[in-house]
Amino acid sequence: MTVYIDPATWPGHGRMWSHLVSDASFEELHAFAAGIGCPERAFERDHYDVPSHRYEDAVRAGAVEIGSKELVRRLTAAGLRRPKGRPSA
Repeated sequence: MTVYIDPATWPGHGRMWSHLVSDASFEELHAFAAGIGCPERAFERDHYDVPSHRYEDAVRAGAVEIGSKELVRRLTAAGLRRPKGRPSA
């Protein structure tokens, strides 16, 4: 059970963003995100959006740094991927 974070390379709202995901469960992801102060509104379908200035907080708390493609691969392999346009069970 691991929480992963990709580099802050996603632009939006005047800043850069990372994605935070779990390879085990949404419960694990929500608990980790709450522990580093991510607001619930930052959760989007299957990940948390983390602003670049909070990236190091996530890593210090135990998030494993991986590339964006690998992050999606692991999320999909865990059966937790919820792409846009699909219902989020």
